Amino acid sequence: MGTLDTILSSLRGCLEGFPDKRRGVNTRYSMGDIGMAAFSVFFMQSPSFLSHQRRLEAGHGRSNGKTLFGLSQVPTDNHIRAMLDPASPDLLHPMFGEALGHLDRMAGGLDAFRRLGGHVLIALDGTEFHCSRNIHCQHCSTRSRGKAGETEYFHSMLGATLVAPGHDKVIPLQPEFILPQDGAEKQDCENRAAKRWLAAHGQHYAALDPIYLGDDLFSRQPLCEAVLATGSHFIFVAKPSSHPLIQEYLAGIDLPILEETVKRGKQRVTHRYRWLCDVPIRDGKDALRVNWFQIEIINAKGEVTYRNSFVTDLPVGPGTVADLAACGRARWKIENETFNVLKNNGYNLEHNFGHGKRNLATILVTLNLLAFAIHTVCDIADELWRDARLKLGPRYSFFGRLAAITEYLIFSSWEDLLLTLAFAKPPPQPP
Repeated sequence: MGTLDTILSSLRGCLEGFPDKRRGVNTRYSMGDIGMAAFSVFFMQSPSFLSHQRRLEAGHGRSNGKTLFGLSQVPTDNHIRAMLDPASPDLLHPMFGEALGHLDRMAGGLDAFRRLGGHVLIALDGTEFHCSRNIHCQHCSTRSRGKAGETEYFHSMLGATLVAPGHDKVIPLQPEFILPQDGAEKQDCENRAAKRWLAAHGQHYAALDPIYLGDDLFSRQPLCEAVLATGSHFIFVAKPSSHPLIQEYLAGIDLPILEETVKRGKQRVTHRYRWLCDVPIRDGKDALRVNWFQIEIINAKGEVTYRNSFVTDLPVGPGTVADLAACGRARWKIENETFNVLKNNGYNLEHNFGHGKRNLATILVTLNLLAFAIHTVCDIADELWRDARLKLGPRYSFFGRLAAITEYLIFSSWEDLLLTLAFAKPPPQPP
């Protein structure tokens, strides 16, 4: 079996294990059929995929839903929503590890992601994926808008993504949803969600020796300690305004400086680094000691075009500071190459595919993230998928043709479909 077939088979097994919580409903569909049908829409990046397959099924007795995704029959959209709403998105979390593990088992699969002597980088950040003044569920967060204080309902999540500076791929990991928590008076937030994510998944990913990346919101002692408790490391942005004690330590000190000239096309810029080790992250006898460093980018005119500072538990010195800064800056990949792609490049993360009354919104988002993760693994590890992507060019072209060709033709396997897209095999005869 190829990479894609192996992962989809594992996903089918995972979905079949979902508890069936329907009440008094006679149905011919298993939870595997329901879950794979929902997943297929995100994987094919085609909101109309299931309706096209139902037409093929009605006219010819079979469809790509069966041959590619193993569906016994194609369920209706309303049936999918009703059966998935009670299911917990946590049940899908093992599949993110499965996809990453498959890549790791490939020859050198994760090597290209490793930095700083073998660490992988996991960027954490929050994003919103639903907002409405009318549609809501028991898990929505709320806020007041306008002079009248009208209630706005929204969903957000803490995303986690495997990134690497200089690497053109990112791999989303399982999310942690920012939801009203039982017994909590305050609304949930990114920081608390990050602590839950680390408690739930930190030990699992500790085998990859990760370094967690994040913005200034995360560079607080409790979260830094939560990272260290998993046996992992951190590089978090530390704004001067948020860390006045560190600024006091920096005042009046001649810091070590390292400068490097970097060529960008025809232009040359200077990267200037400063650092200070073993400073307390906050006041108090129990303050965590961290290492601080800063990067400035200076253009040919001597103007500072970028400046940022970070704290880390890793050693900082002339031999490491440049690589540490490059890794710290890679946290932007979760915004630019994960959330931006999910919202604007075919995954339609902010589209309301179905809100439900309990978990539907979050389980559909989890399936969408999983589709992105599996696409990336296939980009790296599936030869047939890579060949088809190479022949068809950009993402929008590949998925546009994938959706169009499966609307009219039925393929016996992913191998036949990908070979056809790569122009290595003629398409099947129309049914």
